Amino acid sequence: MKIFISSDMEGTAGIVDWEQCRPTGSQYGYYRELLEQEVNAAIEGAAAAGATEFLVNDSHSAMSNLRPDRLARRARYLSGRHKPLYMMQGLDPSFDAVFFVSYHGSMSGAASTLSHTYNPRAIAEVRLNGIAAGEAGINALVALGHRVPVVLITGDDVTAGQFEPFCPAAEAVVVKTSVSRFAADSLHPEQARELIRDGANTAVRNLGDAAPPAIALPATLAVRFRNADLAEMATWITGVIRADDLTVHITDDDPVRLYRAFVTVVLLTRGIAE
Repeated sequence: MKIFISSDMEGTAGIVDWEQCRPTGSQYGYYRELLEQEVNAAIEGAAAAGATEFLVNDSHSAMSNLRPDRLARRARYLSGRHKPLYMMQGLDPSFDAVFFVSYHGSMSGAASTLSHTYNPRAIAEVRLNGIAAGEAGINALVALGHRVPVVLITGDDVTAGQFEPFCPAAEAVVVKTSVSRFAADSLHPEQARELIRDGANTAVRNLGDAAPPAIALPATLAVRFRNADLAEMATWITGVIRADDLTVHITDDDPVRLYRAFVTVVLLTRGIAE
């Protein structure tokens, strides 16, 4: 049984500041270890329920945050910042399930610790089929394309709620409650890992009842930018349609192709946004 794990970092218990999850930050080394331990808790819980193979896609920032020798169960490690499928690189139909570990919420919804959607300097909001979507909801498009269920998500309470419309049966492990964008009430790291381990175990044991993401096709991503220049630039990509001064729409009946188009928009607008 193969499990694909996409690991971010902002959703780790205890993390509330950008400096804690950037390599230049003085506390990065400590919080990187907390992330590694949460990823390992997910692996260990799944393995106890029968999973045998794991691929961890390091999906945070420059995507080189985890230490390969620290990963449990000799998990394969996919790292590096140039990935055509970005946070979902490596997923294919041979996998039985997807885990999203240490994910965060969308900036356009309720206060969620370190909330953003791919690029906070460029993107103000993304809606998937009319529903506000964070990175987890958008990434679920790739899982749908390969007909692989997303069965676990870990992070704060807002992230869990935002993901529910797209994968209502997924196990949601809440390791912290957001107070604001830069404050949260976190569980003790050991308790957070215990809950993640139990959640992963339950998710794998219930895999027989799992289904691919509940996203109707053709699907539409409505992307609202922080300024009109970014929206205009996005329309340089074939298939991206201007909806208003700040918003573009991308529609496709192929969810993987839709995701690729969105990632291309993100990469194109990143330079001008920064």
